[in-house]
Parts: sequence; structure tokens; C-alpha cells
Amino acid sequence: MKTHASGPFDVKLNPQSSEEDADGTGLGRLSIDKQFHGDLEATSKGEMLQGRTGTFILQHSGTMTRGAPQLAISVVPDSGTGGLEEISGTMTINIVNGKHFYEFDYVLPAAR
Repeated sequence: MKTHASGPFDVKLNPQSSEEDADGTGLGRLSIDKQFHGDLEATSKGEMLQGRTGTFILQHSGTMTRGAPQLAISVVPDSGTGGLEEISGTMTINIVNGKHFYEFDYVLPAAR
């Protein structure tokens, strides 16, 4: 049975100390606190990194061999835009106890 919950939530962003990372990209950090109301009464805490803006495309190639899945995921060459131009890398997805996890290894050129 499908159910639905709705309601407002409050967001509090707190800038954290910002230091240049090893690549010199100067990532900014924010902590995020959310308070949910309505059908859900809950809190959420998170952290956001900001620095480069842009997009890129991941290509998924999957096969099934006698019930065993194989998946290759990579950044499409030359698909990066904005601060993500020239990005390259690969991603793996692992499913553990029904939950999905990813690992993304990537390379970005030094900030210009």
C-alpha cells in the first residue's frame, strides 16, 4: 500500500571554515540543518561542499551473465561543462542488504 506524507520544513545553512584543498579549487563548506513538520516530525543534518559548478554525463553499460550482473560506469569524455570541463572517472555501485552505495573515482584539472 502506497502512503503519502507532506508538510513544511525549515532549513538553516551554516558556513564552515573554507580552506583550499590540495588541488587549489577552494571548496566552500556549509552545514545544513533541517526541521520537518506536518505529517513528519523529524530533523536532518548534512554537509554541502561547493566549489565547481557544471554538469557531466555518466555512461552505464550493464550485462547479465548467468544471473551475475556486471556494470561499468564511466564519465563520457568531453561531457563536462563549466568548472567540470575535462573531468574523467569511473563509478562502481554496490548493493549491500538491499541498499545502494556508490564509489566515484574522478580527476579534475587544476583550477584555472
